Amino acid sequence: MSSKTSQLPSLSFENSFFETGTRFVIGIDEVGRGSIAGPVAVGVALLDNQRNLQQWPAKLKDSKLISEKVREEIYPEVASWVSGWAVGMATVEEIETKGIIEALSLAGSRALEALLRDPALQQALAKDGVMLILDGSHNWLGSKALGLPVTVKTKADRDCVSVACASVLAKVTRDKLMLEIHEQYPSFGLASNKGYASEGHITALREQGPSPVHRLSWLTKILAR
Repeated sequence: MSSKTSQLPSLSFENSFFETGTRFVIGIDEVGRGSIAGPVAVGVALLDNQRNLQQWPAKLKDSKLISEKVREEIYPEVASWVSGWAVGMATVEEIETKGIIEALSLAGSRALEALLRDPALQQALAKDGVMLILDGSHNWLGSKALGLPVTVKTKADRDCVSVACASVLAKVTRDKLMLEIHEQYPSFGLASNKGYASEGHITALREQGPSPVHRLSWLTKILAR
């Protein structure tokens, strides 16, 4: 298997739950954790094993492995292919006051609450079973998983279709928000760097100082130079 092929997601991990009788899987991924400006976002994508799950968007990959153009191209395909999805956010203020892990947990719970707003879906999950697949090495959702079972998997955003879907949906949604924030604070180049520490972003910070959308506690080393 080539390295290129190995970066394509599959339903192998999801099928390990479907084969035991679990009907639903919810893939979960975060975007913006390492950004120095803007909110953190968590995407959730629902797969229903009673639907045909074989023909997912051909260009689907972890959002970090595909270009912005491809993400924008497949976004509507991904949104219509999954059985449901949502993106939750945690603000810069919440990141600063509660810490990034608690902010991720808040964003994840908001996404899950939005996804599961329909009482009929809640009943179906309770009756037919669900598993949450969380990208990473530890369960940062913690007690905010709404009582649903969670399994964690390193590189799930690369390997699992459900989590790759969540990754793309969260990335495109957050990027659109960063474009709006750019209009308020254009000198930081947020339209292109999306809040991450690019060279131009760092230069602007040192010349002008931070804006209200910057995570101040994350800038100590940058501004000290």
